[in-house]
Amino acid sequence: MASGLSVGIVGLPNVGKSTLFNAITSNQAAAANYPFCTIEPNIGNVEVKDKRLPDLAALSTSKKIVYATLEVVDIAGIVEGASKGEGLGNKFLSNIQETDAIVHVVRCFESSDIVHVAGKVDPIQDIEIINMELRLADLQMVENALIRVEKQAKTKKDLVPTYEGLKRVLAHLNENLPVRTLVLNEEEREAISTYRFLSAKKVLYVANVSEDELPAMDNEMVRKVRAYAESEGNSVVPICAKLEEEIAQLPLGDRKEYLESLGLHESGLDRLIRASFAMLGLITYLTTGEIETRAWTISKGTNAQQAAGKIHSDIEKGFIRAEVVSYNDMMAYKGRVGARELGKARAEGKEYIVQDGDVILFMHS
Repeated sequence: MASGLSVGIVGLPNVGKSTLFNAITSNQAAAANYPFCTIEPNIGNVEVKDKRLPDLAALSTSKKIVYATLEVVDIAGIVEGASKGEGLGNKFLSNIQETDAIVHVVRCFESSDIVHVAGKVDPIQDIEIINMELRLADLQMVENALIRVEKQAKTKKDLVPTYEGLKRVLAHLNENLPVRTLVLNEEEREAISTYRFLSAKKVLYVANVSEDELPAMDNEMVRKVRAYAESEGNSVVPICAKLEEEIAQLPLGDRKEYLESLGLHESGLDRLIRASFAMLGLITYLTTGEIETRAWTISKGTNAQQAAGKIHSDIEKGFIRAEVVSYNDMMAYKGRVGARELGKARAEGKEYIVQDGDVILFMHS
């Protein structure tokens, strides 16, 4: 998952998805005031800006910097009945299936200029329409799978755990609950792992506010979304998509000053990326040298040998040890040599659990 990380931006039509996508990727996805403006999913790759990389690159006089990337998929607006083919129906739902997580954009502002597909702005109702469509699509998938697996399990006993796991998913969905809240044991989880349930994906809510709400980005609608997300164990990032789109069109050097003039310390995009990484349990370790300084994305809990495999499978196979210096020590002691001299470079074995910001040199055969 960590190597080709992707998030799908979903929401009802006209909530600001394509505006946000433009800001994130600086791609010009069509953003217009009518439903189904987005039909085919727009896909963009965004660099995960990390201020540690330029600092390390300067120390190592690196020729280039390679940031971690996040693939962002702008999925067309889902409407009530999508699971039955309403709007553009199942095509949207299958696009969501390909992503690692869902970024759910919710409109949290009133405007007579922008139509709302339901005729009124009600963020909780909007959230529940989409969550229901994802559950209904899953229900359809699990019912079809059960018919097939039940027949096969009569002769193939190894399919019994799959059948039992799917039955539990069906019962859970019938209680109007998303698959992600179903507690399964390891055998059950493994048995149904090939089924990519939409409501099993983690969700990050983006509360899209108007420019009038800056810099606090807090209103009664945002508070309702926050309470709803907390009840599910999910998070909320308030963002003004319109502002983000404006920032994306400014020269890089002017962005910080413009944000500060509005009373903001960082862009919504930076907060969104950070929250996406946290939601998916991801961290980055760093490598640096004359050729390049690079960020590598891994899951929390990855050991040194597995982390080496991100660079190349040969390094993982021939792993001998890893020399680890924290980013802070690299900066404080002016690089790896200075860190070694002061005993801040550690030799770690294959079972060492890599930490965010570790600057690693792998020794391998």
